[in-house]
Amino acid sequence: MKTVQDDTGKRYVLLKRSEHASLVRDPTTGNECYVQNDRLEAVENESVLETAARTISDPVRTLLTSVHDEDGLGLLVELDERGPLDVRAMIDAYDCCESDLHGRLTVLSAADLIAETDVGGERGYRLTDDGKTALEAIGARTDGEPSENCETAADASGS
Repeated sequence: MKTVQDDTGKRYVLLKRSEHASLVRDPTTGNECYVQNDRLEAVENESVLETAARTISDPVRTLLTSVHDEDGLGLLVELDERGPLDVRAMIDAYDCCESDLHGRLTVLSAADLIAETDVGGERGYRLTDDGKTALEAIGARTDGEPSENCETAADASGS
């Protein structure tokens, strides 16, 4: 199997080639159809697996390929839950050294999942729209509201 595209730029997975037409599969829908060979050309430097991966939205694919551990994912969730945070607050709140935090922030910034921002006159970070979209797609909360099972401070004090 290999990746091909038709004359409109639509990409397919080539399943079988005959003299005049080829059987192709649309990786997005899974539908198979025949396309005339003169309308198809091979896509160089893209494997069938890369073509399959492209059916996942860009923000989610970026999240999956850029976040390599639970700490990185947790940092995104915390930025979503707590809003933009300055670097000092993150170092104080999370059990990681400054260099580890800086490394994670650099990777997540390069992936455009977070962006640098000003937080109370200090350098901080916030989720980007792509970061929010990716978290929503994997089922993370992105509304900033307390969860249903969580008492607010007023509930706990009986007010």
